[in-house]
Amino acid sequence: MAASVPPTSAEITIKETPYRSHWADVWTQFRKHRGALFGMVIMVIISVAVLFGPIVYDVDPGALDHRVGNQAPSRAHPFGTDNLGRDMLAQTLAGGRISLAVGMTAMLISMTVGVTVGILAGYFPALDGILMRLTDLFLALPVLPLLLVITMLFRDLLRAAFGPETGIFLLIVTVIGLTSWMQTARIVRGEVLKVKEQEFVLAAKSIGARPRRIIWRHIFPNVLSPVIVAAALGVAAAIITESALSFLGLGFPSDFPTWGRLLFDAKDFMMLTPTRAIWPGMAISLTVLSVNFIGDGLRDALDPRLRGR
Repeated sequence: MAASVPPTSAEITIKETPYRSHWADVWTQFRKHRGALFGMVIMVIISVAVLFGPIVYDVDPGALDHRVGNQAPSRAHPFGTDNLGRDMLAQTLAGGRISLAVGMTAMLISMTVGVTVGILAGYFPALDGILMRLTDLFLALPVLPLLLVITMLFRDLLRAAFGPETGIFLLIVTVIGLTSWMQTARIVRGEVLKVKEQEFVLAAKSIGARPRRIIWRHIFPNVLSPVIVAAALGVAAAIITESALSFLGLGFPSDFPTWGRLLFDAKDFMMLTPTRAIWPGMAISLTVLSVNFIGDGLRDALDPRLRGR
């Protein structure tokens, strides 16, 4: 009988090394970013507060009580009241739902348009010049004045078609989404130009795979990392843009509170009740700051060079 050969150290290392998926490595690197963890905790707290807060604190945000108008924070009204006696805590929680919904919906529209344009421009050379010049055209447009003009032109039309709340919501998320896809498109195009020259893509072409299959099975999964980072940062940008529109009085109606609308309504009462502007302003700041921290953490975690350190 032949003598058994003892296993080498390399074989022992291979057997003892546990399997770690790609997303496990991403989570390990993400946890090392203290700012990202802080942002995630703050974002979870804000999301839970605006989603379940109105159930626990069941005060009608639209209830009027002129006898308690412009009150400072108290036991009955923890965030105080506005000039019409409406509870500011209830309005801040209700406005958070709308602001987060605007941010998420506008981000989805922006990512859909940006990823589509970026993939088509990067994979098909015939479309590259046309789509990139279109992207440059949108980048050259002044976004805020354009938003103001579009909102003024189509606000009444959509209100009549879908109602005052739904119409304005559809208008704002569509306009924000269609004016914020350009950076995503340029990032995705650059990644596609690199990925489509890899061996596995060339092998798929050599066996006759159709472009649509190559894009969805090979190209898109490999450009997903920058898209995730851009999506996280896009939520913050959409919330800021909606707040700016509402602060200028062109957002949601006064009886449909958002954080930006609450700031707009509070600007005339800064000397009387300054805390009225603090709460929605703090909510916007914390949300945007936490999302930016999460985006920074995802950018570092999804970078394979940093994961390998």
